Amino acid sequence: QVQLVESGGGRVQAGGSLRLSCAASGSIFSLKTMGWYRQAPGKQREPVTTITSDGSTNYADSVKGRFTIARDNAKNSVYLQMNSLKPEDTAVYYCNAKIRPTGFIKEYNFWGQGTQVTVSS
Repeated sequence: QVQLVESGGGRVQAGGSLRLSCAASGSIFSLKTMGWYRQAPGKQREPVTTITSDGSTNYADSVKGRFTIARDNAKNSVYLQMNSLKPEDTAVYYCNAKIRPTGFIKEYNFWGQGTQVTVSS
């Protein structure tokens, strides 16, 4: 059974920093693109940033220059360093990974449980 476990959310004042972590565990044959999404109250879940297995990254325009994604393939983990946080960054942040579980042919989308990030002005 594959699962993603996140950690690192919390409350911070505007201009502050937080670091989110996400580790994939279980019977994993291959782990492809990993990323972070967020969902603010009353809004749809939106992509924040993704990173491929070879390290190519994409960022939403709203976080470019402030957020940095990184991954550790040996630990099946992905990280999100968030700097210069703004109140509009307040949301539940979800880790996402495309994983081919052991014994399966296809890749599947897996989600973490979500971690709350609150930025106060």
